[in-house]
Amino acid sequence: MPPPSEHTPSDSPPSKSPTPASPPARSGRTGAPRKSIAGRYRDAGDRLSLLPDNIRGILWMLLAGIFFTAMVTLIKLLGGRLHVAEIILIRQVIMTIIVAPVILSGLPGSLKTQRPGLHVIRVGCASVAMLAGFTAIIHLPLADATAIAFSKTFFLTIFAILFLGEMVGPHRWAATIIGFVGVVIILQPGGDTGFSIYAAMAVVGAASAAVVMIIIRKLSQVERPVTILTYQAFFVGLIMLPIAIYYWTTPTLEEWGLLLLVGIASWAGQMCNIRAFRAGEASALAALDYARLLYATVIGFLVFGDLPAAATYAGAALIVAGALYTVWRENRLGRQVTARVGVRADPP
Repeated sequence: MPPPSEHTPSDSPPSKSPTPASPPARSGRTGAPRKSIAGRYRDAGDRLSLLPDNIRGILWMLLAGIFFTAMVTLIKLLGGRLHVAEIILIRQVIMTIIVAPVILSGLPGSLKTQRPGLHVIRVGCASVAMLAGFTAIIHLPLADATAIAFSKTFFLTIFAILFLGEMVGPHRWAATIIGFVGVVIILQPGGDTGFSIYAAMAVVGAASAAVVMIIIRKLSQVERPVTILTYQAFFVGLIMLPIAIYYWTTPTLEEWGLLLLVGIASWAGQMCNIRAFRAGEASALAALDYARLLYATVIGFLVFGDLPAAATYAGAALIVAGALYTVWRENRLGRQVTARVGVRADPP
């Protein structure tokens, strides 16, 4: 019996306008229906899920770097006319709108906190980090500001000792000192251009960001993620509001479009970061964050015509080397501990 899709003649006369059961196949095609855009995205997601966890994490981390570099590039473009507090305020509003369903679904529980004092300190430090860090991005070459921002790695080491009571050995201290030397080289306090107040603001922004990360470590032990997200999203914008009103400049239609992209890129970068660390190991992903330095160098040249000085390359190399050594050392120690635990767990 032929398949139902084929037309078979019968004894009865055919109708005047026969309708084929299926349309003829296109030349060179199988005739199978084309998949929708959503179907193609599902197939791409299925193929991505087949990759090893660390590979998926690396891809998400590289994508996050692209979004974050796009964000700071747009902020640098907007900062030529708009005040940084105004940019941050609108950025926070857009991000709050995007995550509003998550925040609203958690109310009123998302506002309940056991450590209100830590939230106050965190919001204050986050505000300083954004004001100082974004101001540095606006006034410094993009690669310079990005390189100095990576100094938060050795600030994390120092603050972890002071606030978390972590023990740090000589290897980690050596990596921290190397990173500090790299920052000093980039700052060039005795160079031709003299000490830059904007470079100092980049360092302040990095240190403040490190404090925020330390506080998040402590808050994550007692608070839900939605609570941390809610306080950050709302209160940073509230702090920026009076400053933004004082320096307010009405954005043009083009600037409103760029501001919208800043908020979307900020949210997308954070989501990619979360997916990266959810998929892969932190020790395998940490080094990939430094891809942003490459992105910043390329985009800084293409968009702003800036090329980093030799001192920036040298200092950035020391910062990255110190941080990567720390990651390698922590990963090695973790494997040694795991091996020892495994040996002890085995029966004699």
